[in-house]
Amino acid sequence: MNILITGGAGYIGSQISYKLSDNKIKHSIIDNLSTGHKKLINRKASFFNINFGDKKNLKKIILKKKINCIIHLAASISVPESMINPKKYYQNNVLNLINLLDVCKNTKIKYFIFSSTASIYGDISKNSVSENDKKKPKNIYGKTKLIGEELIKNYSKKSNLKYAILRFFNVIGADSFERTGPILNQGHLFGNILDNIKNKIFKVTIFGNKYSTKDGTGIRDYIDVEDISQIHIDALRLIKIKKKSYIFNCGNSKGYSVYQIIKNFEKVTKKKFLIKIEKPRPGDVARVVCNNKKLKKILNVQKKKSLIKSIESAIRWKSKLI
Repeated sequence: MNILITGGAGYIGSQISYKLSDNKIKHSIIDNLSTGHKKLINRKASFFNINFGDKKNLKKIILKKKINCIIHLAASISVPESMINPKKYYQNNVLNLINLLDVCKNTKIKYFIFSSTASIYGDISKNSVSENDKKKPKNIYGKTKLIGEELIKNYSKKSNLKYAILRFFNVIGADSFERTGPILNQGHLFGNILDNIKNKIFKVTIFGNKYSTKDGTGIRDYIDVEDISQIHIDALRLIKIKKKSYIFNCGNSKGYSVYQIIKNFEKVTKKKFLIKIEKPRPGDVARVVCNNKKLKKILNVQKKKSLIKSIESAIRWKSKLI
């Protein structure tokens, strides 16, 4: 297969790129570097600095490189920002996706891997959420991703495109070989803590401590970036072999509260964090935990990195950044 990664200079995209290289799979990257970074670009891949919604140049690249598969990660992904600037999210996550799918149609792309999000589910009252549960996104980011899923499904009905929709839960950690990792902080708990550790500031802000959870703080499911990158490659192989489309929740079926995450960071750093409580942010939910039975059954995915190992790899990566 000839693969194109959109957003391949970003946190997850660059990790997928290195995973492909590790498996000796040639591929190309497009990224406009609005949130991606030059230092994350895998030098073994062909790189093009364009927006994924640029139909004219995108078509040229696909034809030149004989691309038949797209791994689509390029998107605007900050929940707080989506509530402040919804226009940006509908433009990038919906309208630009329509342009991308139009190019797919005109260039006969066969396979499409789409990075979606657990934000499409909204607030979950039960212990974990499965792929067929109701989707009631509470934020603009989740709404645009849900629209994106429907666009891909509708497009596939009118073409021979086979897709895998991967609904990410919270992605953490860094590359084991320190080739790539998180740089831009999107306002996530991990990003905030890592930035503070790098600056030797051992304090963290919690947005809301009166949720209907055991300790009052929000609960999330976390998956390591190396594990989710491997899932992309496995999913691509699956749809190529089976000639079918799939949707998978991508998490570990274990929820951690904000307080629990802080405790684990304290364990690794051997530092006590000062905690500041702020009001909940618009669009945040109390609990989102993954039911990953389908992922395990069909893709035979097994968790490889523990939460502690993910924290350690992320701290090592952050410490090397200038």
